Amino acid sequence: MKKNMGVVDRTIRTVGAIVIGILLINGTISGAWGVVLGIVAAAFLLSSAFARCPLYVPCHISTRGKETPVASKV
Repeated sequence: MKKNMGVVDRTIRTVGAIVIGILLINGTISGAWGVVLGIVAAAFLLSSAFARCPLYVPCHISTRGKETPVASKV
C-alpha cells in the first residue's frame, strides 16, 4: 500500500486523537458523541500509524509531498 500522508498531517491527527482520548477519559465527552469521537480518534491513530488515509485514495489526495530521488554512489 502506498503511503499518502505527510508528517504534518500525521502529527495533527495524532494530537487530535490524544485530545479526544483525554476528553473521553475525563468524562467531558460522553454518550453518543463520546462513541462517535472515540471511533474517529481510533481511525486517526490507525491512519497516522500506517501513514495512509483510505479517504484520500478515491480523491487522489496526498499530503506526503514530492519524494526526492536518492543519489546513487559512484
